Amino acid sequence: MTALRMLFLTVAAVIGAGIWKTGFDKASWVLYVPMGLMLFAGITGICPGLIFWNKCGLK
Repeated sequence: MTALRMLFLTVAAVIGAGIWKTGFDKASWVLYVPMGLMLFAGITGICPGLIFWNKCGLK
């Protein structure tokens, strides 16, 4: 487990805790997008956001 993957999992857990404390029925669906992407990145090691911004020309 790399530090970057652990960071993704930690941030996803904090967002998930915020959604849980707010209430699943009251939290906006927009909050689920970064949480899902970070969970995916933390588990697989493939970061969709990083791939997107690299393809846009940013390093």
